Amino acid sequence: MSRPGAVTFKGNPLTLVGEAVVPGQQAPPFKLHRFVDGAMKTVTLEDLKGKPTIISVVPSLDTPVCQTQTKRFNQELAALGDRVNALTVSMDLPFAQNRFCGAEGITHLVSASDYQDRNFGLNWGMLIEELKILARGTFVLDAAGKVVYAEVVKEVAQEPNYEAALAALKALL
Repeated sequence: MSRPGAVTFKGNPLTLVGEAVVPGQQAPPFKLHRFVDGAMKTVTLEDLKGKPTIISVVPSLDTPVCQTQTKRFNQELAALGDRVNALTVSMDLPFAQNRFCGAEGITHLVSASDYQDRNFGLNWGMLIEELKILARGTFVLDAAGKVVYAEVVKEVAQEPNYEAALAALKALL
């Protein structure tokens, strides 16, 4: 399924591939990759169950808005400690994600990459067909993996609604 014009980038309409994830549905499965302690590891939906989860989705950590989004969520999530799971998902290679997170002191979000087969982007309706990168958005899941909040940012160059996402997450604690 394609959703033409679902998002824009600097005013230009773009197509998202896959169905939109909406509150009330069970979160779609995914298999993401991260580089930890010198080895490639996977992160799946099953790994996140048991705690409320926030998933911050960005096109690339090498861009200013994505960096701002990741730093802001990292700062805001510090107060919640290990009571929540927090992911930032992009198509960046796991090594590049680690470099950025290490340089910027990102310690309250786990970086996870969808570079191998784009299954997150496809299953969550976040893959931009024309650019082959992820759209910008935020999702909050309850401890059982049900979606309680979903935002796909209409204009990819703009920041998400931090307050709404964090309020949805905190309401689960």
